Amino acid sequence: MDVWTTAEVARLAGVSARTLRHYDAIGLLEPASHGHGGLRRYGRPELLRLQQILLFKRLGLRLDTVASILEGDLEPVAALRRHAAELDAERSRLDRLAATVAATIRQLEGGQPMAPETWFSGLDPATEAQHRDEARRRWGQAVVERAWTTLQALSPEARRAIPEAFNDINTRLAAHHAAGAPTDDPAVQAVTADHYRLIAAHWGDDPTAEAYRGLGALYTDDPRFKATYDQVGDGFADYMRAAMDAYADANL
Repeated sequence: MDVWTTAEVARLAGVSARTLRHYDAIGLLEPASHGHGGLRRYGRPELLRLQQILLFKRLGLRLDTVASILEGDLEPVAALRRHAAELDAERSRLDRLAATVAATIRQLEGGQPMAPETWFSGLDPATEAQHRDEARRRWGQAVVERAWTTLQALSPEARRAIPEAFNDINTRLAAHHAAGAPTDDPAVQAVTADHYRLIAAHWGDDPTAEAYRGLGALYTDDPRFKATYDQVGDGFADYMRAAMDAYADANL
């Protein structure tokens, strides 16, 4: 019967001897036999099992999932479908991350500051969850879940367009600010109306007057947001908040 030593299998399969010892220790790939001094020997069935292990690992499956498949506890098709769903979710996160990186590059190269609504898009899932939790405390579970569902449903192209949409509003509003226009001026309020509609589109619902004022308060009270908006111009965060308050008073 053909047999291979640990070193031979490691060389043949392109894995380390340490990996083979680990697979043995966790019961994933036991050698056909042990020789003098603990020397492991592998036969053709073990090589075939190793090939399957490496294939499923290459597809991104966890070792415990691989073990369940090989032991017949989990159907390979079901496991691969579950993995495909995980890949789709990760691809969506990477699309958001790519948009965030692109917007950050534009900002660092002297472009308009990023809208804070997009700062954390695509970052570590734990970080995204942290900021969603913060948003839930501010606006409630229903608002945040609608917004998250709406964002997830957007195409990658639509997500990449979000920073530019906010930057366009900031640029137009900053021009009125620089000209000294009062925040209740009709031209200022027209831009603010565009901002409200953009927020509503990404929240998945029209914000109430309280919620919209709360967002304006976030722009001035949270140091992260205030610093970004004040890069547009001195006092711009306060100006934008006042414009949003005026819009809420007149329209919501």
